Amino acid sequence: MTIYVVQPGDSLWSISRRFGVSMDTISSVNKLYEIPALVIGQALVIPTTETSYTVRPGDSLWSISNRFGIRYETLAQYNGISYPYILQVGMTLRIPEQRKNYGYLEVNAYIEPSTAQNETQIVNEVGKYLTYITPFSYMVNNDGTLKDIDDSAIRSTAANYNVASLMAITNFSDGNFSSEIAHSILSDNAVSQKLLDNVIDIMKRKRFYGLNVDFERIFPEDRELYNSFLRKAADIMHRNNFVLSTALAPKTSAEQAGEWYEAHDYPAHGEIADFVILMTYEWGWSGGPPLPVAPINSVRKVLDYAVSVIPPKKIMMGMPLYGYDWKLPYVAGGPFAPRISPQDALSIAAEYGSIVKYDTEAQSPYFNYYDRDRKQHIVWFEDARSVRAKFLTVVEYGLRGVSYWVLGESFPQNWQVLDSMFNIVKVLR
Repeated sequence: MTIYVVQPGDSLWSISRRFGVSMDTISSVNKLYEIPALVIGQALVIPTTETSYTVRPGDSLWSISNRFGIRYETLAQYNGISYPYILQVGMTLRIPEQRKNYGYLEVNAYIEPSTAQNETQIVNEVGKYLTYITPFSYMVNNDGTLKDIDDSAIRSTAANYNVASLMAITNFSDGNFSSEIAHSILSDNAVSQKLLDNVIDIMKRKRFYGLNVDFERIFPEDRELYNSFLRKAADIMHRNNFVLSTALAPKTSAEQAGEWYEAHDYPAHGEIADFVILMTYEWGWSGGPPLPVAPINSVRKVLDYAVSVIPPKKIMMGMPLYGYDWKLPYVAGGPFAPRISPQDALSIAAEYGSIVKYDTEAQSPYFNYYDRDRKQHIVWFEDARSVRAKFLTVVEYGLRGVSYWVLGESFPQNWQVLDSMFNIVKVLR
């Protein structure tokens, strides 16, 4: 696999000739039929068996092999270079494609229930790339009961791909996470026990593989109550042969203040849960100022703290499958930016003749455009380059895997890059 960035004057035909890959193949892999035209700056996934590299001043066989993640001996043999491996500036090296050379990865994805037909189509498209799927969500009530959801199509279709279903419980209510509901559950042993009894009943009846607890905006003073609840939940889950996972706000230190952070005790979750999902996205969010949704420099700050207090093999890094389209100038409290898929972003760029740019610090693509009413917009989204940067970060930190929010947004490149780099763990056989 090669990632190619469209240049001025490029056409699908010229790119096809350049890489020796058919136009139909490039179009199919990138779902170019969903986009009106190629966009300058757009990243394309090109399925190739090798790529080329022109030697630059300062290069060595070791530095080039390290850059492409292969052994220098392999690179030397592939290009017929003998010891002492002397390179000449300007010479072209063939770089062999090494599929799945980054090992094994666990992959979770959240999915919002819609219709059985839509759910089935979504899971059929991505099921082979998933370890877990998590319908979002079973909302808890003050008294320990749950709002049931019909996720039968999700679970049954996922099972066809040996994807394990996780039951997500949340304190979500009336459009936001409720601190009061969480307190009602966490502060009353009888109510928390009732909730866990109800959870176990549903998990057994619907054959879930495990539980994902996503309680957010918990009162800071309820931090230890939440830890105690999770210990109780872990004990019950393990006695019934289920796994326990939790979702954690993206903290950069133990002292981070704010209603979303203080009650999330990273060391405790790392000790109690079988694995945790870090919600490393939403720096740029619908109601906030225009920013990359998951800038890698910000993500790394969260990971730096997380791996210092949680075993890396218990950590799944959150990844977004979407972007946002903001009107400019941004006004706090103004209209929310709509969430859009990466394919939608490229369609907008093509329609308005925009050029996609790439922020190398955030490792995120973006572009500007003026709409029909001459209002300026900025769009931050994800592409093949940004997800590859995130996957390499997972490898660097030695993490368990990744977790996507949220299925249903068209982003074919993500799955192509994921598949080219990793073997996907299947916990069901």
